[in-house]
Amino acid sequence: MPVGLVRDPSGVVVKDPNLEVQERLELLFETFLKVRTIAKVMREFNDRGLELPRRDRHGDLHWARATTSAVATILKNPAYAGAFVYGRTQLRKPSDGRLPAQAPKPIEQWRIIVKDRYAAYIAWQSYEKIRGIVSDNRAEYMRNKTRGAPREGELLLQGIAWCGRCGHKMYARYKRGAEYVCNHLRSHQGLPACQYIRAPRVDAAVAQAFLTALAPAEIDALSCARRAQQQTYKAIRSNAEQQLERRRYEATLAERQFNRVDPDNRLVAAELERRWEAALKEVRAAEEALARLKSPQAIAQITVGNRALNNKVRLSGRLPEIWTDPSTTDAKRKALLRCLIDKVILDRGEHDVAGVRIVWRGGAVTEIEVKMRVNSVANLTQGAEMRERVLELARTKMHEDEIAAMLTSEGHRSPNCPDKVLPITVQRIRLHAGLKGLTEQRTRWQHSPDLLSAQELAGVLNIPVNWLYVQIRQGRLLIDGHPSGAHLFSNTSRVIEAVRKLRNHELDHLDLRITELHEEELSHG
Repeated sequence: MPVGLVRDPSGVVVKDPNLEVQERLELLFETFLKVRTIAKVMREFNDRGLELPRRDRHGDLHWARATTSAVATILKNPAYAGAFVYGRTQLRKPSDGRLPAQAPKPIEQWRIIVKDRYAAYIAWQSYEKIRGIVSDNRAEYMRNKTRGAPREGELLLQGIAWCGRCGHKMYARYKRGAEYVCNHLRSHQGLPACQYIRAPRVDAAVAQAFLTALAPAEIDALSCARRAQQQTYKAIRSNAEQQLERRRYEATLAERQFNRVDPDNRLVAAELERRWEAALKEVRAAEEALARLKSPQAIAQITVGNRALNNKVRLSGRLPEIWTDPSTTDAKRKALLRCLIDKVILDRGEHDVAGVRIVWRGGAVTEIEVKMRVNSVANLTQGAEMRERVLELARTKMHEDEIAAMLTSEGHRSPNCPDKVLPITVQRIRLHAGLKGLTEQRTRWQHSPDLLSAQELAGVLNIPVNWLYVQIRQGRLLIDGHPSGAHLFSNTSRVIEAVRKLRNHELDHLDLRITELHEEELSHG
């Protein structure tokens, strides 16, 4: 029988009467369902100083440091779900001529499964869920069966992106910029790559669809997270206390054995003394681990986490803040996404619109069109129509910014801008067609006399205009954008003097977004 299960005198399989063994195994299953990878369970146990119960070759119980193989052995054993199973493995002959070896069989090919035979640590449904997660964590890109465990990296659809043309899995590539690539035909048949799609806009569209779908359940999800965090802390603390109790018993036992030995038998006495000292070291290590759990920092972390969760529960619509919070890692975002999304099918399309089909858990499908960056106007879906419209308006002697605004209102866009037409695009189309611009001079932006453009302010202060743009870009100079796209400053002595102080490093930053200026003096020394 695996560790944690024993036979009573009548032959019935029951749980090990050792409560520490029982609770340690229960904690292992709970931790896996929370973190969802074997490696994370191993690191969680070792970081907490919690050992796993194991059996030696004689069948005796002992405790050892958690390893990935030990965790996997426990998670995959159906006996913990109360089932007797026969025929889990089969003999396979390797193709390289080596000796045959036992290999695991899929659960649907097991020869015999008798449920509710043993005392169970988990339900059979939970066992099947665990096996599914473990299998899904294997990134089998070539066989296209599993998604792989969520990893760090900015690409949100790693492991769940599929090609809408050939039906194979797409992999994440960072080398030439973040993108999804379908390389199956190239790897297996020597053909060109099927397609590749730039990731940022696709990821943003999928993330927005996910947050929209999850919004109704947001409060319930945060409440469950708060309760789960409290229960996990209590379980870990209880296991640490039980481990300390066992260590103290082992130290007391070693002390009694040392006291009973004949002092003249020095060889035995020295060995028993060494065992006693080792047991005392284990006691001190267990005490330190428990002290860390009871430390003010650990308790404060739980309290702060609960308080933050309580605040989010009371205020709806906070999930986007959690999603964009710097403390939320890329792996956590991917794990959250997979709770609702099974796969995302991508089709780059022939022009500037990519098709994104989200397959949700349960079979529902959402189709989204994402506007992508292209290299030229000719690659736009309405590129030819927009070009003819630009030339038509240019012949009426309209200015380029006016043409751009009109085309934007008609639903057109520039190749590298998803939501509007830029004046530079209009200018390039006009010049390519050989049409001359207006001969009369006209300022690019029209504004009232009580405002100054960036060029005009730079002239007043006798400074390079590029310095103003650099400060705006770096966030040291904050100013609201004008609808025209220009940066306009109030033509007052207070604003001009404040910008002069910023130039002379007398101010750390300057906020001109509201009527009153907010200035932060540099602290010297």
